[in-house]
Amino acid sequence: MADVQRPLSPHLQVYRWQITNTLSILHRLTGVGLGIGTIALTWWLVAAAAGPDYYAMVVDWLTSWLGRLVMLGFTWALFYHLCNGIRHLFWDAGRGFELDTVNRTGWAVVVLSVVLTLVAWIAAYSM
Repeated sequence: MADVQRPLSPHLQVYRWQITNTLSILHRLTGVGLGIGTIALTWWLVAAAAGPDYYAMVVDWLTSWLGRLVMLGFTWALFYHLCNGIRHLFWDAGRGFELDTVNRTGWAVVVLSVVLTLVAWIAAYSM
């Protein structure tokens, strides 16, 4: 056997970007985002218990354009993490590892998370 010096893992220059690694990174980022969003939810609940003045200040911030953008991102992260988590449950059961299935379910997670986010926001604003 020849002593060939090969890298232990593929270098970024030769690795082809795929939907699976993008969704994996997004799953981790949305998990962190949901943790931070839970702090914001706790802030809102504490404000509700603290009294009307503090609650009004928090609601003013949450209903500003920046607050709404943050809440939109939180809603999408929640639905994305849910859909991708269900996909991972199927993987844990040993199903859906075929390459075409992995790609189809990956895109389905992205589309479904956007659709669910839009449905939730439309429902919230129509009430």
